[in-house]
Amino acid sequence: MKQANSETAVSACKNQKRGNKQTRKHNRIGLLFASPWLIGFVLFTIVPITMAFYYSFTNYDMFNKCEWVGLKNYADILKDPYIGISLINTAYIVIVGTPIGLIVALGLAMLLNQKNVCGLPFFRTIFYLPSLVPIVASAMLFIWVLNGNYGLLNQLLKLFGIQGPYWLNDPQYTKISLIMMDTWRCGGSMIIFIAALRSVPVSLYDSASLDGAGKFQQFIHITLPFISPTIQFNLLMGMINRFQYFTQAYVFSSLTDMSGSVGGGPGNSMLFYCLYLYRQAFLFYKMGYACAMAILLFIIIMAATFVTLRISNRAVNYEVE
Repeated sequence: MKQANSETAVSACKNQKRGNKQTRKHNRIGLLFASPWLIGFVLFTIVPITMAFYYSFTNYDMFNKCEWVGLKNYADILKDPYIGISLINTAYIVIVGTPIGLIVALGLAMLLNQKNVCGLPFFRTIFYLPSLVPIVASAMLFIWVLNGNYGLLNQLLKLFGIQGPYWLNDPQYTKISLIMMDTWRCGGSMIIFIAALRSVPVSLYDSASLDGAGKFQQFIHITLPFISPTIQFNLLMGMINRFQYFTQAYVFSSLTDMSGSVGGGPGNSMLFYCLYLYRQAFLFYKMGYACAMAILLFIIIMAATFVTLRISNRAVNYEVE
């Protein structure tokens, strides 16, 4: 009996060693296949972030040897008048542009999620196509659409007797113009919303209809709770992307009247934080100052994301996932 137990223990020990060896082999194979991404992540993400943090404490122009200046760059940020302007412009795009983009994307998703409608695949394709157009090409297109003299939008407004403004030359309308272009490109968020809407059980709508609930009540009490995690995801992604707003503003401001030397468009109304950061780094060659601005933006995005998660988690229902 003792001998049998001993043999059983030895066999179990061998099986465990064999299993551990096989697990280590699988881990090595997994790391081997993941190594291209891991190497790229280290070289193009971790290393640049570390270097930016270091250069933020130096006076560096990319051509001469960097000089350690401590917290001087961060102190200069607090004195820079354009920092406040760029933060206000960026906050406008985040606070106003993000909800508008979400609402339009959700509205389109609900329209394109209807059943027994002819040509739904065609319409889904048409509404998704703008998100595939490169941002630079979209900006060039909207420079023509929003032209104050012969632009398509003002020509349409004339049909109703409305004199359209100079969208890209009037500081009051430049950010509205950018929001209109971004809303036109909301196809990515729309597709994500469609996928979320299709996961809502139809039986819940049928039960609610039998109980006398209308479409609006079904939307509030069934649809929104079920897609709340998706709304939170699109909200966070849209907010983070708009904090890093750059390409659209760069193209618009480069082809319209500039104000001063920072190139922020009419009245610096398109001087967004990342655009100002870019110009500090590659126009004025203040790489150390630009790196300090990048670290500050990282902190702002982290803080905004944390606050948004804390607030939105109260309304998000993860049990439906």
